[in-house]
Amino acid sequence: MRPIFLLPILSCFLPSFAADSKPLLPCTIYQPTTNAYYDISPIAIQPLVDHKKAHKDDRTESWHARGYDIGTNFTLNFCAPVIETIEEAVGINEDLLKNISAFYEWKGKKYSIGQTSTELVFRGRELSLNYTNGSPCDSPSTHDRRKLKHDDDDDDDDDGDDKKKNGDKKKADEDEDDDRKSHKSKSAKGDDNIRRKSTLISLACDQNLPLGKAHISFIGSSPDQCTYFFRAKTMAACGGVKEPPTGLGAGGVFFVIFLIFLAVYVLGGIAYQRTVQHQRGWRQLPNYNVWASIFSVLRDVIIILTSSCSRLLPRRQGYNQLPSGRGRGSRADDENRLIDQLDEEWDD
Repeated sequence: MRPIFLLPILSCFLPSFAADSKPLLPCTIYQPTTNAYYDISPIAIQPLVDHKKAHKDDRTESWHARGYDIGTNFTLNFCAPVIETIEEAVGINEDLLKNISAFYEWKGKKYSIGQTSTELVFRGRELSLNYTNGSPCDSPSTHDRRKLKHDDDDDDDDDGDDKKKNGDKKKADEDEDDDRKSHKSKSAKGDDNIRRKSTLISLACDQNLPLGKAHISFIGSSPDQCTYFFRAKTMAACGGVKEPPTGLGAGGVFFVIFLIFLAVYVLGGIAYQRTVQHQRGWRQLPNYNVWASIFSVLRDVIIILTSSCSRLLPRRQGYNQLPSGRGRGSRADDENRLIDQLDEEWDD
């Protein structure tokens, strides 16, 4: 039996292999249950080239969100660092300043709330993006002392000692300053145990917005102001975005199948002709007589076409070409008549 029987098996498995190869691009994800394709890269703001916009619709700044109840605004980007230049951020090394994807400014200082990440995550049906490794968070002891100080101020008796209150307040402030210095020294040493600010962005579908637009809202933060929550509405989070070509198309799959068929036909036929028919030379090719007859027919057709075309070409006529006659006598008479005519023209 020839190896050609392998062709149906190969043709069945090849398309499935092509369909299963889905390399995950940055800022993209497949929905686990529906296998829908999501790509939020259209709302990622790219840095300006030579401080100029490549297109008239390009943004010149990152996305912003208002923090109405905390007294500051936020600047963030999606799957890319913010395009604003950050020269210094609290607790962030200089080599990591270019990777900040979200930050806010408070009392003249910038605080990072997350480094760049291109990994989208599905939590149930909710699409989210998480940034981590921001500026150091305040230690729990600092928040406890603040709360304790507030409680002590409320529980003091009317005849309490003002000097004691001022002393406790001064001590709490000193302890808070010590904690900040401790955070700063730990971040400079690169302590991995330090708690750092992070950002969680929930991406929601909004078909009323253009593909490259987004509406971002600040939801809130954790009690210790270490984690910040945002909600971004955009059409890019609707799913079903046209998937980029990641593998072979229908034409490519058909071409690969054809090459496999040709290889199996030629190699299998040669093996069969050599081992079973004991053929050598060109006769080892499968169905040699058929291909040889086809070649012979093609050669005859080419010869007929070339000869027919040569007859249609104009021939060069001159003095040495004479009209054809029925015999030698008529041809000689024609030649004499032509010579006499030329002599008469010459005498004239």
